[in-house]
Amino acid sequence: MKLAVNVGYWGGGAGTDLTFIEEAERLGYSSVWVAEAWGSDAVTVLSWIAARTSKINVGAAILQMPARTPAMTAMTAVTLNELSGGRFLLGLGLSGPQVVEGWHGVAYGKPLGKTREYVSIVRNAIARKEPLVHDGTHYQIPYTGSDATGLGKPLKLMTHPSQPVPIYLAAIGPKNVTLTAEIADGWLPIFYSPHRADEIYGPPLQEGFAKSGERDKADRFDTVASIQAILTDDVESARNQVKPMLALYIGGMGAKGKNFYNNLACRYGYEEAATKIQDLYLSGKKMEAIHSVPDALVDEVSLIGTKEMIRDRLDAWQESTVKTLALMPTDQATLRAVAELVL
Repeated sequence: MKLAVNVGYWGGGAGTDLTFIEEAERLGYSSVWVAEAWGSDAVTVLSWIAARTSKINVGAAILQMPARTPAMTAMTAVTLNELSGGRFLLGLGLSGPQVVEGWHGVAYGKPLGKTREYVSIVRNAIARKEPLVHDGTHYQIPYTGSDATGLGKPLKLMTHPSQPVPIYLAAIGPKNVTLTAEIADGWLPIFYSPHRADEIYGPPLQEGFAKSGERDKADRFDTVASIQAILTDDVESARNQVKPMLALYIGGMGAKGKNFYNNLACRYGYEEAATKIQDLYLSGKKMEAIHSVPDALVDEVSLIGTKEMIRDRLDAWQESTVKTLALMPTDQATLRAVAELVL
């Protein structure tokens, strides 16, 4: 199992200190991942990191598909990959309806169909075997709608990529996980529980691998699970550091009936708690929502405690299908301790 670092969103006075990432690179961490929502964009941050490192891969977790045309994403991926010496990992995700329509101002649409077409266009653009043409339900290249000028023509990427760019997809729901296993090179799950993975994710993953038509797809497929990690003797305090993020996603990242993270908590068996967290969060009682996150859920989806506790909990992760464990640590001591245990 490889180790990675997920730095999440840049901003909020984070500054430009890269010592944390430089230490991860020195320790042998394989990649560093950056997110975006409606604040800092991931591409700029990844470019900054790639320019100041030499070995560690730089991954987007994720680039929001509604924010960029597929062709623009292909251009960005090739540029970052070439300038970094082949170190870019392209993570894509549709995000949720609140962000897609509330921030980007475009229709959320049908996620499965849009994702399939988007990935296909990106791959074809990067492969540049022929001028880019796509006539789909969601994307049309060249555009020939009623308001088109009629001047559009198929184009081929001007840059000649020296190597392919691996594509990862963020997915939670069973159908999305199946699609990911079918068309992507890797998967970016959030709040992954190694104790429930076979039950929750095994069937959709196997279905996707079978649909891909690739005999060795499961072997080369890279599952990158991001988890919060804290090395500490005070487990209760560490849990309290993890709970706000869980409460935010389970309670506030989506409306009732349209919250994928809430649905995941329910599938894990925390339906009563998930309902309570969402009700409290959406009614403005955020602290109560945070306190309602079960300790057991925190322990399942994070890596906290003493070095001995972390070592014991790592067994479940190393026995799972996760190939890359992306830590969201709070300090370099945690970074070093997990490296000693795994690498």
